[in-house]
Amino acid sequence: LVAIYLLVDVGSVAGGWGSSRLIRRGFSLSASRKLAMLACAIVVMPVAFSMSASTVWGAVALIGLACAGHQGFSANLFALPSDVFPRWAVGSVVGLGGLSGALGGMAMSKYASWVLETLHHDYTPIFIFASVAYLLALLVVHLIVPRYAPARLPE
Repeated sequence: LVAIYLLVDVGSVAGGWGSSRLIRRGFSLSASRKLAMLACAIVVMPVAFSMSASTVWGAVALIGLACAGHQGFSANLFALPSDVFPRWAVGSVVGLGGLSGALGGMAMSKYASWVLETLHHDYTPIFIFASVAYLLALLVVHLIVPRYAPARLPE
């Protein structure tokens, strides 16, 4: 568990550092955040092989890597509202995002329990879904916010 938490710490810092580094190199805010999120989504993908790891430490490494990718992805995702929305709207947008995340978590919990009951405790489909979920989330982010531009909201 400690190994996974250490990888989570590294992922969080690396995710924020990566997008900041791209911004300093002249990339747009949109490209920087989305490229950092893409890198994090790719880092999560090997978690699909967790169930076939030959050792416990191999599984820990794959799950820890996925957790690191998750944390880097979320670091950039949480920066999105302050990049796009005026200061007075950021709290509401983050709150709506939190609500969406909680609803998604409830749905995932139902899916996981259904998979485990149906497939007699086989976690493979859950890990496969987790391995592509971040790419799907990035696609949704890109469809909703194709380019970062400050939102124009009535005051």
